[in-house]
Amino acid sequence: MAGSTHSVNNQVPPLVGYDVFAADRALTAAVERHLDPGLRDEVLGELSALGRTSGSAQVQEWGAQANENPPRLRTHDRYGHRIDEVEFHPSWHRLLGKGVSAGLTAAWDRPAGHLRRAAAFLVWTQVEAGNGCPLSMTHAAVPALRTDPDLAAEWEPRLTSMVYDRELRPAHLKAGALFGMGMTEKQGGSDVRAGTTSARPLAEDGTYELTGHKWFCSAPMSDGFLVLAQAPGGLTCFLVPRVLADGTRNVFLLQRLKDKLGNRSNASAEVEFDGTWARRVGDEGRGVRTIIEMVAATRLDCVLGSAGLMRQAVAQAVHHCTYREAFGGKLVDKPLMRNVLADLALESEAATTLALRLAAACDDGGEQERALLRIAVPAAKYWVTKRCPPVAVEAAECLGGNGYVEESGLPRLVRESPLNSIWEGAGNVQALDVLRALQREPGALDAYLREVGQARGADHRLDGAIKNLLTELADLEGVEGRARRLAERLALVLQGALLVRFAPPQVADAFCAARLGGDGGAAFGTLPHTLDLASVVERARPVA
Repeated sequence: MAGSTHSVNNQVPPLVGYDVFAADRALTAAVERHLDPGLRDEVLGELSALGRTSGSAQVQEWGAQANENPPRLRTHDRYGHRIDEVEFHPSWHRLLGKGVSAGLTAAWDRPAGHLRRAAAFLVWTQVEAGNGCPLSMTHAAVPALRTDPDLAAEWEPRLTSMVYDRELRPAHLKAGALFGMGMTEKQGGSDVRAGTTSARPLAEDGTYELTGHKWFCSAPMSDGFLVLAQAPGGLTCFLVPRVLADGTRNVFLLQRLKDKLGNRSNASAEVEFDGTWARRVGDEGRGVRTIIEMVAATRLDCVLGSAGLMRQAVAQAVHHCTYREAFGGKLVDKPLMRNVLADLALESEAATTLALRLAAACDDGGEQERALLRIAVPAAKYWVTKRCPPVAVEAAECLGGNGYVEESGLPRLVRESPLNSIWEGAGNVQALDVLRALQREPGALDAYLREVGQARGADHRLDGAIKNLLTELADLEGVEGRARRLAERLALVLQGALLVRFAPPQVADAFCAARLGGDGGAAFGTLPHTLDLASVVERARPVA
């Protein structure tokens, strides 16, 4: 008998069987910081239950299966009838059901609803990011529908339900419903006012017939969609149900599914309207204003989604380096690898801390917090989503060749990482939105300066960054060409202020040194070696 020629050693155990929420010290601290003490036990218990579900081997496998078996378009049934349906792998439905039951569409009327949902969304993204799209669209549709009290009364209970009902049937017969969105057209892209889809009024007040197309329609198997079309009075928002009240299918012609870089489990479609029945939402000619609250909510979800992807990438990298040995010791103990891991951990914690602060502001609802959101959401969406791809790529490199192999899960994170920067308005759109807030809403800048001002005097590098930012804001010549720079600085200063106030000193010190004080390079792993980097890495280690 031949002797054994193969043995397995120095391989890292899979990161499963843990509480994704409780293992994230930055996230748990942020939730407790913003949470009413009376809700503490309820919310932490709820999030920990989701964290254990998210970290289980079974649910992690569902995420892998949903990505390995992408959705399929079925335009016709076996008899030749047009059906326009999308088939998903059973794991997709299991994941979406878990997400709905975890309250990821139920923020609007729960105590601390936005905070607890934000934390849950960040956790759930780490399992499988694709199902976050219908969850996000459904959550974000609520404020748009509230512009029409009758529509809100009809649809909001379905959208905020914790019951997932996957069957296509009239919404009034369902215990829960999901929403999608269709705004962009092939000739317009981000310029939604260039849309050519037309809306012809019907005899029944508030109802229309749509004719046209949408180049990107999110979550095409949803029960309803918010879309923009040109009515006689101008660009208007409409609700398009997938199935009409009498049980017949609305005209919703799926032309093809997008073959995307990442987000493989989720369907994005090109859709044609040809006599499609729709109900007006808000007044004619005020489509952008009506749908803007939905856009704001989905943009915050882009921040949360990127923070979740970064956290999972960092958790995988630190976990790997904690177990993997090379050159006579654990990778995590090697000074240069420790520098890389600490740098990645800073980016992740800063993103999480900022995202949860914005979610808490949504719960507050006061004028000051609304003004802060007006400038902080587009700035955060710009910057945090931009930082996600380099974090994912560097984390994969920490695993070496193993990180380039699909089984590690890192390639899926890398492919997903650019998505949130592109969706819901790409980088230039966000930067220009920051400018609009600065120029048209003085209260937004006042709220921002009041927020970062609470950390003044605690770190000289932060103080210097605030001073430099004020200098930039005082000079508005050529401001459009500097919009990205301004958005970046606004986000970094706000992150620094939050970390100085709330993070452990070693985290705040390292962030201010590298991100605000200029004592760091362009690549990760270039932090000053004199910092307490071991503590930063240990804080990021996924151990509950």
